[in-house]
Amino acid sequence: MKKDIHPDYVETTITCSCGATFKTGATKDSMSIETCSQCHPAYTGKKKIVDSTGRVERFKNLAAKAQKAQKSRKSVKDKSTKKQERAKKQAEKIQA
Repeated sequence: MKKDIHPDYVETTITCSCGATFKTGATKDSMSIETCSQCHPAYTGKKKIVDSTGRVERFKNLAAKAQKAQKSRKSVKDKSTKKQERAKKQAEKIQA
């Protein structure tokens, strides 16, 4: 077997964005994470949105635009009646 090929296993401090710290064993000296068991909604039962890049706000804006566009669109019924009217006009032209 080769000697000295494995990394050192040291006590690591894991720091969460909420401020909680944990100690565990790993090959790195320190790690930082975004959520942990003290701040994740699945563990705490609280609704909390951690949004560092604005993705949630962007999604809400897109959803609002989609609703607005849906209200302003013509209904499918209007389109089908227009299609029938065009078909009648073409039939009249062919007969004439």
